[in-house]
Amino acid sequence: MRIAVAGSHGLIGSTLVESLTGSGHEVLRLVRGPVTGDRQIRWDPETFGVPPGALDGVDAVVGLGGVGLGSRRWSGWFKQQLRDSRVTPTGVLAEAVQQAGVPVFLSASATDFYGDTGEEAATEATPVGVGFLAALTADWEAATAPAVGARVVHLRTAPVLSRSGGLLGRLRPLYRLGLGGRIGDGNQYFSWISLSDEVRAITYLLDAAEIAGPVNLAAPHAVRYGDFSEKLARLVRRRAMLPVPARLAQAVGGELVDDLILTSSRVEPAVLTEHGFGFAHPTLSAALEYTRA
Repeated sequence: MRIAVAGSHGLIGSTLVESLTGSGHEVLRLVRGPVTGDRQIRWDPETFGVPPGALDGVDAVVGLGGVGLGSRRWSGWFKQQLRDSRVTPTGVLAEAVQQAGVPVFLSASATDFYGDTGEEAATEATPVGVGFLAALTADWEAATAPAVGARVVHLRTAPVLSRSGGLLGRLRPLYRLGLGGRIGDGNQYFSWISLSDEVRAITYLLDAAEIAGPVNLAAPHAVRYGDFSEKLARLVRRRAMLPVPARLAQAVGGELVDDLILTSSRVEPAVLTEHGFGFAHPTLSAALEYTRA
């Protein structure tokens, strides 16, 4: 296949490009900075968009990227950055997909769509939740509407666990110093997916002609946040000694903590499971062991 990838330098994108190239696919990188190598196409969603003809002959477009949710405390300005870095580029890509007649468009999304799921398990049939991230994710997905004629898949991705970077890249150093622990009562659910399974699922969806719409990219066994904290502490051979009361966490982290950590996210990958996709790391223990290597 000839596949164009936007957001190819991020954690997921760089690993996906390496995997696709290694499997014999031709990968074009859509980059915003200067073109520095072959198979790169410069684009800018805020100004000139995707150059005419850039996607001619492309079999699929994968749109990734967006400013990291946890990169700073949320302010009104930063929340607008979160929105602009997701909704605007997705809309520009969708228009380019339609104009070039690209048959497949896989677009990043997030399990934040469901908001606080409490004790209930959310599947792709669960309606949008309440809160800033839920509304943002719904708008993010709606931005794919111009891609008329393409098979559009919304990649509702849970926090990705990897050997370096991402969530564990921020948490592992704290836990190694003995500064890790549950936040709040620890009973809120935490959904996740290993980087390996994330890339495998995206690759699977490129060829799954019968699948369109939202797809939950989350491991099948969500855990309580307290369990996640304890297992991560054991991974780095430390004790999770510093539980943080919810009020203190909210005072320090504000709305970010409410939406990302204290919110219960119990998500099931119903579509992938129904179509026979097999997770390499279906349990948290298996995923954390994978990140150790």
